[in-house]
Amino acid sequence: MTNPRIADGCGHDGPSLPLATVLARLAEVIEPISGQQRLALRSALGHILAEPITAPAPVPAHDNSAMDGYALRHADLEAGPLKLVGSAFAGHPYSGEIGPGECVRIMTGGVVPAGADTVAMQEHAEAKDTTITITRPPSAGDNIRRAGEDLQAGDVVLPAGRRLTAADLGVIASMGVAEVSVMRALRVAFFSTGDELRSLGETLGPGEIYDSNRYTLFGMLTRLGVDLIDMGVVRDDETALQHALDQAAANADVILTSGGVSVGEADFMGKLLQMHGEAHFWSIAMKPGRPLTFGRYGKAWYFGLPGNPVSVMATFTQVVTPALRQLAGELHQPPARFRLPCRSALRKKPGRQEFQRARLVQQADGSLAVESVGRQGSGILRSMSEADCFIVLPADCGNVAEGDWVDVEPFGAPLV
Repeated sequence: MTNPRIADGCGHDGPSLPLATVLARLAEVIEPISGQQRLALRSALGHILAEPITAPAPVPAHDNSAMDGYALRHADLEAGPLKLVGSAFAGHPYSGEIGPGECVRIMTGGVVPAGADTVAMQEHAEAKDTTITITRPPSAGDNIRRAGEDLQAGDVVLPAGRRLTAADLGVIASMGVAEVSVMRALRVAFFSTGDELRSLGETLGPGEIYDSNRYTLFGMLTRLGVDLIDMGVVRDDETALQHALDQAAANADVILTSGGVSVGEADFMGKLLQMHGEAHFWSIAMKPGRPLTFGRYGKAWYFGLPGNPVSVMATFTQVVTPALRQLAGELHQPPARFRLPCRSALRKKPGRQEFQRARLVQQADGSLAVESVGRQGSGILRSMSEADCFIVLPADCGNVAEGDWVDVEPFGAPLV
C-alpha cells in the first residue's frame, strides 16, 4: 500500500529531500495515539497532559503581603505615628478591621487585613512599644500581592499536549489539584541489525564491533519518557528480522531500528516492510544522516535509521524526536536555535544541511560563542559526547570563517 502524501521523491538513488520537507510529511500523516490515565501529581513529571488544567479558584486566594512589615491605610501616613493593634502571620490572619491611625504587624504571605491597602517594609519603620513610625512612606498599594494576580478562576493554566515540568507540578499543586489526566506513554520497540554487531560482555571476533547504537537510543528514548522494549541485536537474516518485527509490532506503537536500511544484498528490511505494511526510503539532504526509512509494519509506525553512530543520533534528534512527540500527543515545539560567533573555521560543501558537533564557550567578556569539537566523521561517536550543541549550517552554505556568526541548536534537557 502506498500513501501518495509521502511516497513521492522516495528512493536512495533519487533526489535528496530537504529536512523541512521530511518533517512536513511526517507531521501530515502521524496522528497521536489514544489512551489516557489518571496519575497522582508526584507521578506526572514528564508526562503529557491529556486535558487542559483550569484554575478552580483564584491564586492567591486573598490579598497577601509581599514583605515583612506593617499593614496600614495609606491615607493615615500623613497624620503621624500609627498604633499597633495586632499581627497577621502566614496561616494566622488578623481577624479585625484596621481603623483610622492603626496598623498591623504582618509577615510575608500574611493575609492583608480588612481596611488596609498598603504594606510598609519593616526596614522603613521604627517601633516603640505599640507606636509605629514609618520613616520612608511607601506608595499606595505597595508590597501587596493581589488575589488572583497569578491565576484567575477559570483560566486555562496549562494546555492539553504540554509535557509537565517541575514548575508545572508546583503550579498545579498551588491550585489544590492532586491528580491529572495524562496521555498513556508511547511504547517503542528498538533493535540493532547487523551480523557484525555484538552485545556488551561478548567476545569480539574478526570484523566484529560492539553495538553502541542501542545504548544511545536507550538514552534518548528514556529522555522522551516512552515505554521501552529493547530487543537487542538481530542478525541480517530475513526470518530473524521478520520474527523481530512481528514481535515488536504486536507490543509497540513504534518500531525503531539502526542499520540494515541500505540497498545492499543483505537488506531484507525494505522487503519485509513492503510485504507487511509500507516503506518509504528517503534520502535526506542532511549531514550526517542521509538515508532514512519510514513506514509501517502491521499497525506500528517504523523508523529505520542509518548504522553510523553519529548519523543515528543526528537523525533521531532532527527527525524521530518530533515524530515521537507528535505521536505521544505533545504540542509541537521547534528546537531552540540562536546565533553565536564561531571560534572555529568550518569546512562545508554546499548541497546538504549540516549539523556539526560543537560546544558552547564563554569568552573573556562573558559573552557566549561556539566552537567545533573537531573531526566530524559520522562514525566518530566521541564527538557527540564532547559536544553540547549542533552548529546548523544551511544547505547552500559553504565554508565558515573563524568569527562568522552561525545558528546553534543546544542539545538541551526537555523534561524538567
